[in-house]
Formats: sequence, structure tokens, C-alpha cells
Amino acid sequence: MFIDSHAHVYLDQFADDRGEMLHRAQEAGVDTIVMPAIDLKSIYDALELAAKFDGLFVMAAIHPTETNGATEKTFAEVAKLCDEEKVVAVGESGLDYYWDRSFDETQREYLRLHARLAIEKDLPLILHNREAGEDLVDILSEEKAGAGDDGGRLRGIFHCFGGPVELGEAAIELGFLLGIGGTVTFKNSGVADVVANFGIEHLVLETDSPYLAPVPFRGKRNEPAYVRLVAERLADDRGVSVEEIAKITSANAKAVFRL
Repeated sequence: MFIDSHAHVYLDQFADDRGEMLHRAQEAGVDTIVMPAIDLKSIYDALELAAKFDGLFVMAAIHPTETNGATEKTFAEVAKLCDEEKVVAVGESGLDYYWDRSFDETQREYLRLHARLAIEKDLPLILHNREAGEDLVDILSEEKAGAGDDGGRLRGIFHCFGGPVELGEAAIELGFLLGIGGTVTFKNSGVADVVANFGIEHLVLETDSPYLAPVPFRGKRNEPAYVRLVAERLADDRGVSVEEIAKITSANAKAVFRL
């Protein structure tokens, strides 16, 4: 069975066929889906959905692109929601230097807050990274060291990992897994070549639904059933069975989320 470690299935893109989409996921062997947060509303939307359907779990955080305008009250509510039974991670947090560089310092501040929250709550930290790998590793390293004996609690996933190899090595050294999604199937993306440098024991599968659908659905709406296509590509590249990929990556996800 597969675990989709990162899918925004609460979004409006699934409003018309959410039940059918989740059924297709089950038919494809996806029995667990973890939903990352974008903002406060998304956490509540995900919790509502998780209460209705088995196998759905929730993250709580403020996405880096949403930190501009966030307040202490907002973050306090995120922290409180981390105590909900269905919340299994702090995420997605991280840094995004692609869209808007006017509030980089705010993003870095909230990454530190999320890292400290993950350590405090003993939850994995799920990370978004866009053109900010060096700062991400530096901040996580500082927070891990600053937490003393509790620094060992810092763990999680570098979501949508696509390289470079040095970033993956640094992430693993910090105790993080690498989230592999549809981009590994993209021709000329180079992601498959980068991922080939890492053992399956360091990987988890994801879709980032409704975004980044794998080939042959690239450019269309992504959904958790397509995580099998990611597994098939990894299996082909490594000369192992899809079942082996599913077994190891699911065990990795269960361990990091403590499912």
C-alpha cells in the first residue's frame, strides 16, 4: 500500500468529485494521505475532511508565502491545533525565494518558530523550499543545535525534493527524508538523476495534489492515485518492484509521522 505524504485534497479543485477522487486513491492502493496546511483556514478544512474519511491526516503551519501578514495570534492558534489527534506534523513551513523577496526575513522568522514548535510538540517538520536551500539548512542546523538534547527531535521531510545532491545530503544529515513526487517523471527536469543518488530508505512518496501531476497527466489536475506513477518511475530506475518501493517508502512515512 502507498502513502501520499503531501496532498492538498481539501482544496476547491476537488470540490466536485472529492469522494470519487478519494475512492480512486484507494483503488490505486493509497490508504493514507497527509494534508499540508497553507493557512489557518486550510488546517480547519483538512481537519473537517479527516473527520469524514478514514486514512486522512493533517499538518498545521503557515506556508512561507503566507507568513507576510501573519500575527502572534495566528501562530498561537497553529500551535494549539498541533494538539489535535489527527495532526501528525508541522507543515508546510520553509522558505520561498521565488515569488516575492520583500519579506524574506519574516519567512526566516516563521521557519524558526515552526522548527521550535516541531521540537516542542515532537512532530515532524515538513519543508517547502524554493531557491532557498542554503538558508533552509543553515537555519535548521542552528535550531537543532540550539535545542540542546531536544535537538534530536527535529526530523521531517524536504517536500518536493529536486536537488541539488548536496542539499539532499545535508537534509539527510539533519535527520530529514526526501519527498519525491511527479517532477521525477518530467523529461529533462534532472530530478530522476538527482534522486538516483539516494537510497530508498531516505525517500517518501508524495503528489502535492492538485499540483505537479506526473507524466502522462502533466499539466492536468494531480490526485493521490497518481502516487503509483511516481513509484513506478522509481522502480524502473532502480530495477526493483513497485511493491518494494511501496513497502519501504510507506515504512519511512509511517516512522516519520508515527502513524
